[in-house]
Amino acid sequence: MTTTTSQKPVLPGPDRDWLARHQEPVLEPDLAIVDPHHHLWGPPRATYLQADIETDLNAGHRIIGTVFVECLEQYRDTGPEPMRPLGETRFARSVAEATGGRVCTGIVGHADLRLGTSVNRVLEGHLKEGGGRFRGIRQSSVWDPDPTVRTTTRIPPEKLLLDPNFREGFACLAPLGLSFDCWTYFHQLPELENLARAFPDTVIVLDHVGGVLGVGPYAGRRDALFPEWRMAIESLARCANVRIKLGGLGMHSCGFGLDGQPLPPSSEALVELWRP
Repeated sequence: MTTTTSQKPVLPGPDRDWLARHQEPVLEPDLAIVDPHHHLWGPPRATYLQADIETDLNAGHRIIGTVFVECLEQYRDTGPEPMRPLGETRFARSVAEATGGRVCTGIVGHADLRLGTSVNRVLEGHLKEGGGRFRGIRQSSVWDPDPTVRTTTRIPPEKLLLDPNFREGFACLAPLGLSFDCWTYFHQLPELENLARAFPDTVIVLDHVGGVLGVGPYAGRRDALFPEWRMAIESLARCANVRIKLGGLGMHSCGFGLDGQPLPPSSEALVELWRP
């Protein structure tokens, strides 16, 4: 079973004073946008809940909907362990109802697919709790041999996407019309391609541009590692059932060190930094 912990990481909240040091006019304010990946959470983590995201959504862009993605928030405290993530889906649904569907328009929850066909009970529970908003599952598979490279609370095992029990559970997604969000590092992308080719009828959404790394043993090696990422992405792109989210490049694991600068980066600076 996946190693889990009830000890949620205490992460720093957004430094709004720092962010305010550089402001830009909104481009294309009438363009309809759906934010495809965000989290909501409370203590002990730095609070980012309904009021916080509504503040950000009202900054000038035309955000017509958002997709909430699992983050260990408001799990059930009692009952069978596999069913506890249903509490998070119920929480996200309550936010959707409170915002008229603008926030948490779609919900991606968590289930341990290594339960095999038994995971159907969990998936059906998510669908019920989601009230028509539940869209898919994310079970992170990020793994690296270096323990300093860590981006998740759960610590998945190596080669999770190749595990036969995982794949038995994975086969339950498509019949229920559910997608699979995949959070994996760039050097694991061939494993994802193997999975995508084995299940061509299951929509797979690759998170965070395929897990670019620039910390720990990967620090200062971007030029050397980029060809490996590019080759894997180009090969994966041949799988018609795979989508990709262009986000996550602000995370510390990418190694850009944006939060260490005296001023927030401009759009032009980000374009040059992220252009590859």
